[in-house]
Amino acid sequence: MAGKEKLVSAITSREEDFAQWYTDIVKKAELINYSSIKGCMIIRPNGYAIWENIQRALDERFKATGVENVYMPMFIPESLLQKEKDHVEGFAPEVAWVTHGGGEKLQERMCVRPTSETLFCDLYANIVQSYRDLPKLYNQWCSVVRWEKTTRPFLRSMEFLWQEGHTAHATEEEAEERTIQMLNLYADFCEEVLAIPMIKGKKTDKEKFAGANSTYTIEALMHDGKALQSGTSHNFGDGFAKAYDIQYTDKENKLSYVHQTSWGMSTRIIGAVIMVHGDDSGLVLPPKIAPKQVMVIPIAQKKEGVLENAQALCDRLSKVARTGIDISDKSPGWKFSEYEMRGIPVRVEIGPKDIENGVCVLARRDTGEKLTVNIADVEKEVTALLDTIQKDMLERARAHRDAHTYTAQSLEEMGKIINETPGFIKAMWCGSQECENKIKEEYAITSRCMPFEQEKISDKCVCCGKEAKTMVYWGKAY
Repeated sequence: MAGKEKLVSAITSREEDFAQWYTDIVKKAELINYSSIKGCMIIRPNGYAIWENIQRALDERFKATGVENVYMPMFIPESLLQKEKDHVEGFAPEVAWVTHGGGEKLQERMCVRPTSETLFCDLYANIVQSYRDLPKLYNQWCSVVRWEKTTRPFLRSMEFLWQEGHTAHATEEEAEERTIQMLNLYADFCEEVLAIPMIKGKKTDKEKFAGANSTYTIEALMHDGKALQSGTSHNFGDGFAKAYDIQYTDKENKLSYVHQTSWGMSTRIIGAVIMVHGDDSGLVLPPKIAPKQVMVIPIAQKKEGVLENAQALCDRLSKVARTGIDISDKSPGWKFSEYEMRGIPVRVEIGPKDIENGVCVLARRDTGEKLTVNIADVEKEVTALLDTIQKDMLERARAHRDAHTYTAQSLEEMGKIINETPGFIKAMWCGSQECENKIKEEYAITSRCMPFEQEKISDKCVCCGKEAKTMVYWGKAY
């Protein structure tokens, strides 16, 4: 097992330095490489295959609600961007501008899309004329660029991959219904596919998306007690429609403005998977998004019949799971470490004695537990084990989140929790931005959301002591 010790010792312990542990994993599990362009990452096959599985599962869910995929230009003329003032101001510091094309200065500079609301508005203004044209339920898979000063792989980079949904509706009620529908879709996806439980709620006015009437969010708790905003859904009302003159003739033959929504999830969710499930041996991937769910490892593979039996196992399991086999000349110990590092949910070991006894060994990545099963039953056993791992990972993540969710009734209590046992803090709030700002200044924590599931912790605001209006989740965030 010398190989295992060498490989695993290369990962910093989570408890020793969580940030370095994260960086070690994304590099050593070969998810990314740093590029020659500062702040941009190269997503390698191991990382991109995870994104493809996320994309596939989300896309299927979107289409089941009537959403269609489109693709918009990556450049936005400055004049188009300027039509919605609040939106422009919200993104101004992060915009990358193109000023020259083919060696000549452009008459009008263009931004590389930080998000595509303005382009969709321009499209809807051209294609929506009547109530019969509504709703428009569009989504695009693309990359966006935001000129970030501080970057971290997956969590924050200058260019990242995402999907952005943009819909147009006849009424305010329809738009609100779609906004909540997509938020619930995200939360269910994260729980069912990524094995990450989410807190669903509404952002405060201070934290909402620039130009939105309201922003809803799903928030996850990472292993280190920090929060990660994992997906957002915005109700724009008719604000963008008025700025971009998106009108339609309603059933009474009167002109009305459309109501719009926007919703998105990005490659940052891969960062959540790493930080919620990973351990000191590397990645731990939920089976539903693991590029390879099963890896067959022949033991003493030079002995007669081992490779043939291992390949036969691989061929059988390939019909029920994404399965690979490693017949390289590396030692079994090295292979075990390598696939632990990559987070493959189930390892299947088979050697001469196993073949003699008609069995093989299944090793769980999440717990390290080993099970000896009859080769005749291997498809059934592996399928059941993958289901069990998926469920167990969700329950462990939920137990961790619940154990690191606290209540506070004073600023002092908040400070003590953040400094000693970081996690989500539930506390009452009066609704004033002054109190929200004070909490952020004193403890470097932000309001994560006003959850749909409200609790009355006390009658008083945690900050000013005045009458409380709502319970808020607070925390440090990525």
